[in-house]
Amino acid sequence: MYKSLADFIERLESADELIRIGTPVSSEEEIAEITDRMVKSEGGGKALLFEKSDRDFPVVTNLMGSERRIALALGVESVDDITKRIDGLVKQVLSPKSSLGDKLKMLPLLGEVAKWFPRTTSGRGECQQVVLVGEEASLERLPILKSWGNDGGRFVTLPMVNTIDPDTGVRNVGMYRMQVFDAHTTGMHWHRHKTGARHYEGYKARGERMPVSVALGGDPVYTYCATAPMPDNMDEYLLAGLLRQKPVKLVKCITNDIYVPADCDFVIEGYVDTAEPLTIEGDFGDHTGFFSLTDLYPKFHVTAITHRRDAIYPATIVGIPPQEDAYLSLASERIFLAPIRLVMQPEVEDFSMPVAGTSHNIVAASIHTRYMGQATKVAQGLWGAGQMMFNKYMVLAPSGTDVHNPSLLASLARRCNPAKAIIRSEGIYDVLDHATATCGYGGKMAFDMTSIEAKDYIEPSVPSSPTLPAGVSSREDLVEAWSVWLLFAAPEAEVDMMRIAAENGVQCNCIALFDARAEQMNAEELLWLAAANTDPARDVCVEGRMMVVDARPKQPGREGNPRRFPNVVTSRPEIIATVDRRWEEYGIGEFIPSPSLRYRQLLLSEGAEW
Repeated sequence: MYKSLADFIERLESADELIRIGTPVSSEEEIAEITDRMVKSEGGGKALLFEKSDRDFPVVTNLMGSERRIALALGVESVDDITKRIDGLVKQVLSPKSSLGDKLKMLPLLGEVAKWFPRTTSGRGECQQVVLVGEEASLERLPILKSWGNDGGRFVTLPMVNTIDPDTGVRNVGMYRMQVFDAHTTGMHWHRHKTGARHYEGYKARGERMPVSVALGGDPVYTYCATAPMPDNMDEYLLAGLLRQKPVKLVKCITNDIYVPADCDFVIEGYVDTAEPLTIEGDFGDHTGFFSLTDLYPKFHVTAITHRRDAIYPATIVGIPPQEDAYLSLASERIFLAPIRLVMQPEVEDFSMPVAGTSHNIVAASIHTRYMGQATKVAQGLWGAGQMMFNKYMVLAPSGTDVHNPSLLASLARRCNPAKAIIRSEGIYDVLDHATATCGYGGKMAFDMTSIEAKDYIEPSVPSSPTLPAGVSSREDLVEAWSVWLLFAAPEAEVDMMRIAAENGVQCNCIALFDARAEQMNAEELLWLAAANTDPARDVCVEGRMMVVDARPKQPGREGNPRRFPNVVTSRPEIIATVDRRWEEYGIGEFIPSPSLRYRQLLLSEGAEW
């Protein structure tokens, strides 16, 4: 695999997957706006190396923002190659061993697995070629990005946060954003469901400071593994060893006892004082495409910063999809399919997390069924499986369905009777979900499309010039494709969708109501908005055989609504104008207009929230 981040960058450049930008750029909003244009271009565009940032180090973005680059990061030609490798490994481990000979055949496999375990080494690593301690360890030296105008400040966005379970000594490597408060402190945004938060609670119960070390860069497989949905108490560096077919070499930090990869570019060492009050963190333009609003989180204190002499600062931006994180999710789909299929839910044949679902709002799975209720079993089982617990909407398709093909799922949706297909539940949400009235908890909905009956099919139809109340408009373009009729109205308007349908003689499986500001959005964008802005328990009902969905923003303060509602993530007009003006200087190639010009029409206000 790669000896360093610079080694990976060279590989991308040789594969024509990287653009060098030699003109000076600002780490405050300018780099993010350039990157947003690139990642939303065809196929995820190319990685960008900003050689002259406004700090002491170059910045690289969009490293893994395409299917090609995420495969290269993991050392394969296709991410499916990893699926086959892990599938074979799991089958070998779980297959019956009826004879001594069968058991002896496992010995070479066990020896191979042993080679993947991380190795600690004495002395210093490449990440410690330069050591800054105390006041010299200033975050101001790093080109930490401020991505969006309404962000609360600059954020470290690709941190590998290393913590230790105080009771078991087991390491965890998670990715939790870090807002810079000053030269020596940041926020530590670990959610209540995350392992880092559990470790924090353990140290707090003991009345002890919590050591934390944050690694950046190095072999890109480390970055992926920090995002991977690993089971609790499983070492992410073991997964990294498996993927790179080579153990991760770890070195001890300078000011605490945590071990980090020796070949990283930066290590930010420090601690969280569990006796210290939580502090306000945010706002932050997040991977949901909306701002995650201010909340209380622990404060991280920097004790040392070490780095390579030739260090490159890696960063990502998140916001309205697609972004780089979509390709990290694609890798997780492929890598964790075999364990889900062979260990947790053997009925699962394949599954997909569409980009519009921003990682877990939407999941589609094809499954084998043999008996009544099996789809319900699979849905409930997946909702209890690790980070799949955050899923809102699940589509369960029959065996053989290509769940990565939207047109095939659309064909099933046209023939589906919602009154028969819907499976409802309640459960855990990601705390970033803004639609539910209760943070971290809400409704869940699965659609059992495994046994659609021909008699349930109706030919969808709506009038070409429907009669609509004042302030309500419609679009018919998704009626034929998905059997969904689209209505648009102001968020505060009272709209009786079933009455409108009855008065117009509408026949379709679903009526979806969106904010009038979204009328020009395409089908993928509307799916993103619908998944993000709804709680299935509050916003989705079935009357007769028709499903009715209110996908508009939810007015804060109304009964049953969240108390706050965020805005979508966009760049400021002045930043867009700056990048437009400087485009030829960057040497990127053909001009790419700002995606924010399209999405600013969705804004409910000029701030981070409504």
